[in-house]
Amino acid sequence: MSDVLMQGRAAPSLGRNSGSGVPQPPIRAAANPGGPTDGDDGRSGTAIITRTKPKTKRPSLYRVLLLNDDYTPMEFVVHVVEKFFNKSQEDAYQIMMHVHQNGVGECGIFTYEVAETKVTQVMDFARKHQHPLQCVMEKK
Repeated sequence: MSDVLMQGRAAPSLGRNSGSGVPQPPIRAAANPGGPTDGDDGRSGTAIITRTKPKTKRPSLYRVLLLNDDYTPMEFVVHVVEKFFNKSQEDAYQIMMHVHQNGVGECGIFTYEVAETKVTQVMDFARKHQHPLQCVMEKK
């Protein structure tokens, strides 16, 4: 880019006194940031700023599963499902029967943190009541 002299004014040279006793540098106009410059395509210089909207990704979901064992009473499993997974007595019974007959049953699908918390709560509650009930989570 080349500097352009301001029109209508003579540019004093370095070392010339402008009357204040201080040498003044030549006065030059700044290149017009909005106007055409050497090699420009002639556009007005107006830029369009686009904002990209951040794409939010849905969190991964995890299945919370109860595993069957031969020692935990069925009533205790129903109680656990009602208490920690907010299921009705009928739904809790159906889940318990599914665990009993198939060896594993799904109690719910949650985000990682919620699933992890539920697994920990169930396991702690079972240990507190001296039952070997196992609860795990797996990515859906």
